[in-house]
Amino acid sequence: MRAFTYQRAASPAEAAAAALKTPGAKFIAGGTNLLDLMKLEIETPPHLIDVNGLGLDKIEPTKGGGLRIGALVRNTDLAADAKVRKDYAVLSRALLAGASGQLRNKATTAGNLLQRTRCPYFYDTNQACNKRLPGSGCSAIGGISRQHAVVGASTACIATHPSDMAVAMRLLDAKVETVRPNGQTRVIPIADFHRLPGTTPHIETSLQPGEFITAVTLPKPIGGTHIYTKVRDRASYAFALVSVAAVIQTDGTGRIALGGVAHKPWRVEAAEKELPRGAKAVSAKLFANAVPTPENRFKLTLAERTLAAALLEAKG
Repeated sequence: MRAFTYQRAASPAEAAAAALKTPGAKFIAGGTNLLDLMKLEIETPPHLIDVNGLGLDKIEPTKGGGLRIGALVRNTDLAADAKVRKDYAVLSRALLAGASGQLRNKATTAGNLLQRTRCPYFYDTNQACNKRLPGSGCSAIGGISRQHAVVGASTACIATHPSDMAVAMRLLDAKVETVRPNGQTRVIPIADFHRLPGTTPHIETSLQPGEFITAVTLPKPIGGTHIYTKVRDRASYAFALVSVAAVIQTDGTGRIALGGVAHKPWRVEAAEKELPRGAKAVSAKLFANAVPTPENRFKLTLAERTLAAALLEAKG
């Protein structure tokens, strides 16, 4: 790990201004992803800005009947919140499907959204990776790609986004509140927050330099049966091969979002119109532009079967 300077921010605006002032600076809260990347010298921030003292750890109702979740709410606390368990059960279930209890005790809401890929080529600094070193190439293309994206990828990157929580947030149409270095605030719909790789896979979100997440808001509850199903290589502490987040209404309509298949949480609203026709029809729309590798083509079948199982569960 390389040497770095450190400060504790006194306000969100101060944190954002400090990040802009020092190129390459990083915010640190739980540090469950960042510290690992620093030890491997994948991330080499010259300056760390500790944001743990900013009081952004509350879960509060909004005027519109939804919830405002502070950026520093720990995953354990969010999953256990009575309102979340009752009205946003898919979010609670997604959080509990991720990582381990120890990590959930430290990991934060904002940090979870900002997780970096677990692609083994990204983690191996001896391998070419456009996400780690833009322009160096993508070793996963033509390499071992079983875990990688089958849709929404590009010739520059086929990595997947690792967050379970982000899949549920995408399903629920969450919004991300931020503050910029000049003190201005803005709200980013979760659909626009994570980016597809294109030719710039190292640019993973729509955040501007120095921009700091302060909260995530959820709209009022949508009812229905909430399901989160995660298929992985082992029963715990593993990232998804395929995950399905679903909210299904009694008439068979609903919402679907997938994890483990793309560079961002994957939701295609047009596919949801096919829900009454079953998993096969939905999958055809979800993966209309899929470009799997020979090693991960099985994910298309796995996703359809996982979705079918979720729909059966919704029917009781």
